[in-house]
Amino acid sequence: MSISKKNIAIGSDNFIEIEDGFHILQAQNNTDDYQCINHLADKEIIQFHFCVKGKIKFNFNQGGYALHTEEDQSLLLYNPMKALPINLEIYPNSWFVSVLVSVKKLHTMFSSQANYIDLLMEENRDKKYYKDGEITPATAVVLSQMLNFNLHSSVKNIYLKGKAYELIGLYFNQPEEANVEQCPFLIDEDNVRKIKLAKEIIIQRMVDPPSLNELADEVGLSLKKLKEGFKEIYGETVYAFLLDYKMNYARKLLERGQKNVNEIGLSVGYSTASHFIAAFKKKFGTTPKKYAQNP
Repeated sequence: MSISKKNIAIGSDNFIEIEDGFHILQAQNNTDDYQCINHLADKEIIQFHFCVKGKIKFNFNQGGYALHTEEDQSLLLYNPMKALPINLEIYPNSWFVSVLVSVKKLHTMFSSQANYIDLLMEENRDKKYYKDGEITPATAVVLSQMLNFNLHSSVKNIYLKGKAYELIGLYFNQPEEANVEQCPFLIDEDNVRKIKLAKEIIIQRMVDPPSLNELADEVGLSLKKLKEGFKEIYGETVYAFLLDYKMNYARKLLERGQKNVNEIGLSVGYSTASHFIAAFKKKFGTTPKKYAQNP
């Protein structure tokens, strides 16, 4: 069985210059064929890749080595000693967003906070980074907004600039590793386990989630420790995290097209369609019906 592959010429819809040293590369492959994108990126560029849907593959050394990134996964690539040209295969029915930013630009973005970012520290200036991870619900919302917006062309770039900044901010707001060292409370592995259990509980029972007091009792933490610990690990309050998760879950159900808006609203805990529609529109800037028609 032969596999059809199509090379995509990068145009203004795929490659967007936000500022000098700061670009967005994105594509939505809604076909049954593989698509290929190639882009030169020098060694000063830090690459943030996000697979929003489906699967993408990065080829290196003329195809001698490959990295796969699947739906809801991210990949950071940076090699200050060697350029990493982007040779990307987009699987059928797959979407991705990449943010390409120079290390100099990233320094200016974080300014005095640069020393808190591992790859910006002086002692790591020659260090290579190949880091994969999961896309958080909050990040998934921003990515969806970048791929699905209905704005006049005159404000497109400023809108995407804001979203790209937000995306970078959320990427580095992954405190599970950093804050375990910074926060004495989280050094206790048992406390970390309880916070993670709290996250699983609210996801499993998102239709009818427990109150914060009930959740704290269930995992064996005080209310204060639950609230503080959850925000340390996940960067959001319990209910802000749950709302982002529910909206992202609803978005995926809409893309599958197997349920109507009312059914999806009920499946994420909204007893009335109007409340679900209002929450969805607030997050994604469009109604569930319109999103389902043009995911």
